[in-house]
Amino acid sequence: MKNEKNIISVSRRTDIPAFHNDWFFEKLKQGYVEVKNPFNPNQIRNVSLKKEDVLGFVFWTKNPEKMIGKLNLLKDYFYYFLFTLNPYQKDIETNVPEKTKIIDAFKKLSDLIGRKKVIWRYDPILLSEKYDQNYHFEQFDDLANKLHHHTEKCIISFLDLYRKTKRKTKHLNLKEVSENEKIEIAGKFFEIAKKYDLKIQSCAEKIDFTEVGIPAGKCIDDELISEISRQPLDVRKDRNQRKECKCVQSIDIGDYNTCLHHCLYCYAD
Repeated sequence: MKNEKNIISVSRRTDIPAFHNDWFFEKLKQGYVEVKNPFNPNQIRNVSLKKEDVLGFVFWTKNPEKMIGKLNLLKDYFYYFLFTLNPYQKDIETNVPEKTKIIDAFKKLSDLIGRKKVIWRYDPILLSEKYDQNYHFEQFDDLANKLHHHTEKCIISFLDLYRKTKRKTKHLNLKEVSENEKIEIAGKFFEIAKKYDLKIQSCAEKIDFTEVGIPAGKCIDDELISEISRQPLDVRKDRNQRKECKCVQSIDIGDYNTCLHHCLYCYAD
């Protein structure tokens, strides 16, 4: 196995902290993980998880509760969490626990590892008769009020209606959101975030939101890992992501169709 230093994404494809953390820590103990090419399952690569080969872990989750008690196993590694916390109910986020429990888990995680290493994702933003602009403004304000002492930054993104997503959400009568509406929503979110001293950035959006104060950001962030590790990083932009995505190169170790949240908007389920 050729060992190279990599950022490890855990994972865009599934919620490993919520559902597969035992598997993850077993692979960590083993020192490597076999990663299948999602487009060619017969193509498998061994990826080292040894401390000297990992620049940092980026965990993606909606519920890290089961992982929180095991964080001591990561004491030799650099890492941060991308924590998605949306205002949707069971009609959209089918198996996500009650929001009060998720908020408690967010605060607990932040208290353990520091607010810099827990980034709040309000993603994706979707509009319907039930979840209209005013609903989002009220809920974003409420969540920002509850979370701003426990995070420094929020990442927002609007729903991309892929064919699969359209099929799964057809009964919800989701609204096509115009560019002007997106700018209006983003501008209001910026005002709310500013009120709570939260940084806010967008994720992989074709629209330039800098006119309303929101820069395009990178979720897989070499600068943040460099700040956490106090080491300079030389990592290229990830060319395997969408053109608008600013993320740097990483290796994702998750599998599609293994997340049990079953959110209707998710492209990975």
